[in-house]
Amino acid sequence: MTSHPAPYYQPRNLLITGAAGFIASHVTNRLIKNYPGYKIVALDKLDYCSNLKNLAPCRSSPNFKFVKGDIASADLVNHLLIAEDIDTIMHFAAQTHVDNSFGNSFEFTTNNIYGTHVLLEACKVTKRIRRFIHVSTDEVYGETDMETDIGNPEASQLLPTNPYSATKAGAEMLVMAYNRSYGLPTITTRGNNVYGPNQFPEKLIPKFILLAMKGEQLPIHGNGSNVRSYLHCDDVAEAFDVILHKGVIGHVYNIGTKKERRVLDVAEDICKLFGLDTEKAIKFVQDRPFNDQRYFLDDQKLKKLGWQETTPWTEGLKMTMDWYIKNPQWWGDVSAALHPHPRISLIVHANDDAWLLENARLSNEDENNKSSELKFLIYGRTGWIGGLLGKLCDNQSINFEYGTGRLQDRRSIMDDVMRVRPTHVLNAAGVTGRPNVDWCESHKVETIRTNVVGTLNLADVCKDNNLLMINFATGCIFEYDKEHPQGSGIGFKEEDEPNFTGSFYSKTKAMVEDLLKEYENVCTLRVRMPISSDLSNPRNFITKISRYSKVVNIPNSMTVLDELLPISIEMAKRNCRGIWNFTNPGVISHNEILELYKKYIEPGFKWVNFNLEEQAKVIVAARSNNELDAAKLKKEFPDMLSIKDSIIKYVFEPNKKT
Repeated sequence: MTSHPAPYYQPRNLLITGAAGFIASHVTNRLIKNYPGYKIVALDKLDYCSNLKNLAPCRSSPNFKFVKGDIASADLVNHLLIAEDIDTIMHFAAQTHVDNSFGNSFEFTTNNIYGTHVLLEACKVTKRIRRFIHVSTDEVYGETDMETDIGNPEASQLLPTNPYSATKAGAEMLVMAYNRSYGLPTITTRGNNVYGPNQFPEKLIPKFILLAMKGEQLPIHGNGSNVRSYLHCDDVAEAFDVILHKGVIGHVYNIGTKKERRVLDVAEDICKLFGLDTEKAIKFVQDRPFNDQRYFLDDQKLKKLGWQETTPWTEGLKMTMDWYIKNPQWWGDVSAALHPHPRISLIVHANDDAWLLENARLSNEDENNKSSELKFLIYGRTGWIGGLLGKLCDNQSINFEYGTGRLQDRRSIMDDVMRVRPTHVLNAAGVTGRPNVDWCESHKVETIRTNVVGTLNLADVCKDNNLLMINFATGCIFEYDKEHPQGSGIGFKEEDEPNFTGSFYSKTKAMVEDLLKEYENVCTLRVRMPISSDLSNPRNFITKISRYSKVVNIPNSMTVLDELLPISIEMAKRNCRGIWNFTNPGVISHNEILELYKKYIEPGFKWVNFNLEEQAKVIVAARSNNELDAAKLKKEFPDMLSIKDSIIKYVFEPNKKT
């Protein structure tokens, strides 16, 4: 086929599969940065080697959207192509680690061949794709003769030698068939090895860097004479940029470099960067079942489109080393991946629970796998907030189910996750007391089981399954002090340590909040003295104080659920994480609320105040009084009303007696 210069192609709406993975995340970040007019939908099932943090530079862009899902789900793929009006696909999603393919070859077939087939069929059916870029590998060519100085051109025969490269070659055949049979506008790329920041450390360079950082030996398969070509991720991202805009439909493009290195050379270069003795730092281990000696590409075709490699090896390796030194915990515990011969079972199924979750997901694909982008699993059905969340989901047409398992029973949570297959988990379950927190003082074990053990169980199962958990917590873990005096307007920030221990309920909530900081998949929302427009609900703070014979009069931060619960749904969609003071800005006192109650609801209403000393005589546990700094939430949601304005708008105006 004769190549002709292609007109400059401009996509409108791109779907990038495997976008949270190594190469795809660099491509996605580059496109978002350089082409603000492009809308990009990032699809990733968040397998072990992908990480949402890889896409952090994109998250603030209004043209970026992340969808957690599997390309093997035909319903989901068809839905996305239509709902997002996709005209361009860049298909990176794949299982790529050769070592794993020797022990889990069927999974490679499922992901690499079947997943690609699902995408192609969706393109055929929806008839709206103008460009489909399929990302393959140099390994489909098989082994290159060590004596030749001529790289494999794109027209070379495909002779894969391991299960991984065989599945990639099979996927290529499907891409070619859909191009020829159905006219699908496809382009295929075949790339050399890539290195750089964000790469999961099952791959050679990050593995060696992390081992060197730990002072451990670098394991080399065989004698280390195998030759590979390495491109820095920035150069590869630029290559995909060029191919996207200038590539010719129906063509294949090698993304490669003529600069080759033995595996032993790579190990020695890393040892030099760390100042290690190569004789002591390197060890030789048993080789793979089959280990191609060399892959060598002819890259002239891509260079004719205007691409050039620009990152020197020594510079790129040093930048990569510096990144891993600054981000040693980017991937969490990767000790299994650093093994000389890692297997997917060691990496993904670190415990039986994780294995059960993953195995169930892979084997239970059925008609209940909804095409909706969002599906919430909600805990706390019989609770006030949990019930309101369900109603909100109904109103917003968000697919959801309530959890049926007890949070103290880890296996029952896992059953819920397997049954529902959610995109997010919302936890509004917990013990606050019957009828108030005084109950917790005499039921401490029950309080611990739910508020501490149950919450941690849920967070841990969610972490194993790569699920974001929105946890409705409490702000009743602080009390006014000399740094945050009453009436000063100085509120407690998210990073402040709890200082209120007056009730056992608050102790358990402070304890679990501190422990949850170790879970990056958790978003903690500190709710305070919740208020809603339902003045018949006895749990409503306004309803409570309007029925008390006496009340204290202290300004406090509070949460208007009618305004803030919809915000919690949006926070789930935005994948917000960490701790958030989930209250309206400012404070309001008991008397201010009751004055409004009198004005809007009951003109003849009267109440009596008493002080904290008098209150202490009629309650078992002390009560928290504080102001929380809501600046972080206000910055994320600038239209949020102050506490007084919100109460008037959402509570008193709708309930006003005429």
